[in-house]
Amino acid sequence: MFKRIKLRTLLIGGCITLFFAVLMGKVFWIQVVQADFWQEHAEELWSKKKILPATRGTITDRNGDVLAVDAPAYTVAINPKIINQYKLEDEVIDGLHQLLNKDKNELKELMNAKKENGELYSQREVRNEGWKIDQSLRDQVEGFKNKLMNEHELKDVGIYLIKEQKRYYPENSLAAHILGYTDREGNAVSGLEAYYDEELKGEDGYIEYKSDGRGIEIPKASEIYNPVKHGKNLQLTIDYTIQYYIEEAMKEAYAELNPISMTVIAADPNTMEILGMANYPTYNPNEYWMDVDQKNFYNHAIKSVYEPGSTFKIVTLAGAVQEGLFDPNASYLSGSIRVPGQTIHDLKRSGWGTISYLEGVKRSSNVAFVKLGYEILGPERLKEYVDKFGFGQKTGIELPGEAAGRVTPVQQADFAAMAYGHGQLLVTPLQQLTAVSAVANGGTLLEPHIVKSITDPQSGDTVKSQKKAVRQILSPDKAKEVGGYLEQVVSDQKIGTGRHAYIEGYRIAGKTGTAVKPVNGKYDYTKQVVSFIGYAPVDDPKIAMIVLIDEPRDSELGGGTAAAPIFKKIVNQTLQYMGVAKKFSDSEQKGANSMVSGTKVPDLKNQTIENAKSTLANLEISYATLGKGSKVVSQFPKAGATLKTGQHMYLLTEDGNNMSIPNLKGESLRDAMELLSVLGIPVTAKGQGYVVSQSATEENGVRRVVLTLEPLMPTDGHDDEVTDDNAQEEEVNEGEASGSSP
Repeated sequence: MFKRIKLRTLLIGGCITLFFAVLMGKVFWIQVVQADFWQEHAEELWSKKKILPATRGTITDRNGDVLAVDAPAYTVAINPKIINQYKLEDEVIDGLHQLLNKDKNELKELMNAKKENGELYSQREVRNEGWKIDQSLRDQVEGFKNKLMNEHELKDVGIYLIKEQKRYYPENSLAAHILGYTDREGNAVSGLEAYYDEELKGEDGYIEYKSDGRGIEIPKASEIYNPVKHGKNLQLTIDYTIQYYIEEAMKEAYAELNPISMTVIAADPNTMEILGMANYPTYNPNEYWMDVDQKNFYNHAIKSVYEPGSTFKIVTLAGAVQEGLFDPNASYLSGSIRVPGQTIHDLKRSGWGTISYLEGVKRSSNVAFVKLGYEILGPERLKEYVDKFGFGQKTGIELPGEAAGRVTPVQQADFAAMAYGHGQLLVTPLQQLTAVSAVANGGTLLEPHIVKSITDPQSGDTVKSQKKAVRQILSPDKAKEVGGYLEQVVSDQKIGTGRHAYIEGYRIAGKTGTAVKPVNGKYDYTKQVVSFIGYAPVDDPKIAMIVLIDEPRDSELGGGTAAAPIFKKIVNQTLQYMGVAKKFSDSEQKGANSMVSGTKVPDLKNQTIENAKSTLANLEISYATLGKGSKVVSQFPKAGATLKTGQHMYLLTEDGNNMSIPNLKGESLRDAMELLSVLGIPVTAKGQGYVVSQSATEENGVRRVVLTLEPLMPTDGHDDEVTDDNAQEEEVNEGEASGSSP
């Protein structure tokens, strides 16, 4: 018996010992061997991490008007469990279908969506129609939800609104090709949004803290805080008002000419700051998904390459003038010229007889420019000037996808054709504008840029863009001489091919272009790219612009008749908006005096800002908007007043006390005081005449403006002869087919 008890004791003791050995082994395995794994698992249970999302940087125009900003957005979600539990399927489907325009069958599928185990989901987002909706639609969905709750006396009807943020473009399609867009998930896709994505998107922050089993933060526990870095803000060089003038003029011309596409770029030739850039047709980045095939997303201004035609003759003319080889009074026989392998003709094949080279420039004679570029300047020097003006190279603008173009003449006929803008030559609209701006500013090729400054909103640090000179091409006196010849292309109302760009009171320099497009190796004269390029005023350039139209419906229209009037309209509006006073010669002054009693001011009060802009655009009245409201609160001048020559309107969309003080440079004292009185701002004036500068002060919460005025000095304008419009249109270039079109 004793022996049996002893054996049992040993067995039990052995089992207990074995149990403790296994237990200790397990503890050792968990605490030592798997220590890192279980430590991480435990931290996952008690540690919480909250993401602090960064706000994407704001994009504004040069005056601070917002063009792209992060805005609150809401995603609609449903709870199929609750909806089915309370039998609300039909009501929810009908309501969300009406509000979101979501297909009923798709909503029904969401209502009945189940997990792998057969259970209904507890939350499903209504995509894409209910994804990141705006505040207005969110309020409608919220109202529908509350209605269901009241009718069924329920606290939860399975409809939720998840607060998020989205990229919002307040001006819709305005400057769409410049801005680009971000998709619904916040990924930058094109334009400045993509080019400056790293700067704009910022960096999310986070906070880590310890919590108990119920998820409540443990007091005095350690925390890790990494602050959010919000995206940097971009201020662009473009001007909202000038961009609006451009796009409205393009929209009107597109309806009339019905081309494949149109492109307009405007810049300050002295700095190459882009003041406006647009393509038409365009798209709305707020609803980018509506353009299914994305055919309107392409930025022709920097990506499309084409044979420029006669606008390129500016390069040939500039080279000949700089080398001292252009004699405007020397003569040549127009009509046709033979070069190795090819005969080149003027538009008027019989020519105009023996004429001067200056007349050849005005008429845009192909023969004149072949003789200047190919015979007098020579192929090598011509190619050298083409390279100096930046063709065949990217300009360096801060936009993605810029094309370099192509300059690859091989045969002698290629060099001859290049002299008048054809042959082995492909350029972009921006390259053309950069080249003519070099003539306008005194001979310096500048790098174009579209971003004025980048600001860190947290530190306040700002990096401003600087004017960047690429190279000096022309001497200032030679550039001025070229500008004088180009001015005559516009001012000569008898034979100047650019006469339709003429604006009384402003000196305009420019050149027309009508380039025939090659199709299957041969030029098709029914397909043309027509253009006009120029700058103004000639004596003090403020704006350079190119207008390009790809295949207008009427193939008989050239750059002078199709593109020049668009140039004229935009430049006239813009110079008046800039406050550039018109200058008249004695003969022109008589005509100008008869225009003093001009357009009557319409009553725009209480109209939406878009309707008001449209009305003024149709009346060809220049204007500026003040404030950030959606309706016109007041206007200046008042309804029924008569606009003076060069005067533009102000549209006030907010109470004057809330608005910034406008730029009054160029205004008369009376006009400036009348406008500031509308804003409720006291004025002190020094001097007499027109406003040349202004300063603002604030005392005891009251703003006051001090205006400095000087008299407007009379200046002599040009006195070119103005006669009947009976000249031949600009030429249609001929040559061997090469290259491609936009």
